[in-house]
Amino acid sequence: MKNENTEQSKKVDYGSAAFVAKYATRDLSAGVITATMAIPLSIGIALMSDYPIQVGLATVAFASFIAFIFAIFRPGNFIGAPGIAAGLAPILAMGVATFGIQNMAFIIFMTATFQAVIWKFNWQRYLLMAVPSYLVEGLLAGIGLKIALKFLPFLWMLPAGMTIEGDFFSDGRIQIIALSIVGTILFLVLFKMFKDTKPALPYFTLILYGILASLFVDVKMLTVEDVNLTLALPVPDFDSLYLWVYAIFFSLMLAVVDVIEQVMSNAAIEKIDPLQRPSNSNNSLLSIWVSNMGASFFGGMTNLDGLAKSSTNHLAGAYTKLSVLVIGILITFFVFNSHYLHYLPYFALAIIMSFVGIKMFLGLLHIAEFGPYAVLLASVCAGLVFKVGIFEGLIIVLFIHGIISYVIFSQMDNMPAGTIVSKYFQKFKSDDQQIN
Repeated sequence: MKNENTEQSKKVDYGSAAFVAKYATRDLSAGVITATMAIPLSIGIALMSDYPIQVGLATVAFASFIAFIFAIFRPGNFIGAPGIAAGLAPILAMGVATFGIQNMAFIIFMTATFQAVIWKFNWQRYLLMAVPSYLVEGLLAGIGLKIALKFLPFLWMLPAGMTIEGDFFSDGRIQIIALSIVGTILFLVLFKMFKDTKPALPYFTLILYGILASLFVDVKMLTVEDVNLTLALPVPDFDSLYLWVYAIFFSLMLAVVDVIEQVMSNAAIEKIDPLQRPSNSNNSLLSIWVSNMGASFFGGMTNLDGLAKSSTNHLAGAYTKLSVLVIGILITFFVFNSHYLHYLPYFALAIIMSFVGIKMFLGLLHIAEFGPYAVLLASVCAGLVFKVGIFEGLIIVLFIHGIISYVIFSQMDNMPAGTIVSKYFQKFKSDDQQIN
C-alpha cells in the first residue's frame, strides 16, 4: 500500500495550482481553526522565552509565509504548520538572560547560519546518530517541567494592587483559583472529547470562558508591549571574548536542537498526512533556516513545524500549505492590532501553557518500550536539564552516554578505538530507526 502511495506521489504535483484549488475550501477553514489554537500558544511561548509578544507573533507569521512559498518549489512536508516551539522557549530565555535581548538577533542569525551549513551538506542524519531520539525526549521533558512551573503561579495570580500582604487566601484569590479550576476541568474534558475531531475547540472555549469570566471577576489580563518592528542588521555588542565564544556554542546548540526537533516532527507529520505523502527533512530545514535568517533582521525568534500545530492543521482538514498561508495572514492581523489581545486573561493562558508543559514532560512515557537504559538516560537528562541547565544538562548526559557506550564496546574482543567509534554511531542509528 505504501509503495502504491509513493508511486502516486511521484505522478501528482502537490504544489500545482490545480491541486491546491481542489482542496482550497478545506485548507482555508483549517487555517482559521489552527490559527485559533496557534495564537494563544504562541503568546505563551513568547512570554516563556522572555520575548515581546508581538515579536513572537511576527516570527510565526513570517515563518508561515516562507513555508508557503517554499512548499511550491521544494516541499518539506505538506501539512506542517510552522511557528515558535515550546521546546526552545527556555533555551531562548536563557539566551536573553545571558546575552541581552539586544544581542539575540545575532544569536538567531548564527543559528540560521549553522542550520544553512547542516542543510547544505545534509548533515541532519549524522546529528540523529550523535544525539539519540530518547535523549531529545528527555531534554523536552525537562523543558516541559520548566514551562509548567513557570505558568502555574498565574493560576492564582491577582491583578496589580489587589495583593494583600500576609493574606494569601483573600476573597479575590479564592475567586481566581475557582475560575482556574473550572477552566482546567472544562479544557481537559473538551480536549479528551474533541482532540481527534475538533482540536481547536478546547482552546477557543477556554479563551471565551476566560473573557466572559473577566467581565464579572477582576482578574489579571494580558498586557502586550508595543514594540517597533523595524529591519536592522543583526550586529552583536559583546564586551568580552567569553561572550563571543559562548555565543557561538550557544547558537550551535540551538541550531542542533531545532534541527532534531524538526526531523522528529517530520517523521510524525508524514504518518498523519491524509495522502501519506513522504516528508523531505532537508527541504524542511531549508525553509527553517531561511525563516530564521530573515527573522534575525527584525529581532525574531527561531521556528519549526511544531507537532501540536501540525496535528491541529491535519485534524482541521488541511491538505496543502494554503492553510499555512491563512495562519500567517490571521496572525499578521494581531501583530498590527495587538490591543485585541488585552482581552485574554492570564489564568486562561496559564492553563494552556501548563498543559503543554505537562504533556512535554509525559513524553518520557513514549520511550518506555525501548528499554530501561533509554528510560533511565532520558530521565537523567530531564532532571539535569531542569536542575542544572539546558545546555549543561545535555552535554553531561551525552558525555555519560559516550563513556557507557565506549566501555561496553571496548569489552568486546578488545576492539581498537576506530572500530569502537564506528560501532558507537551504528548503535545510535539503530536506536533511532527503532524509535522513528
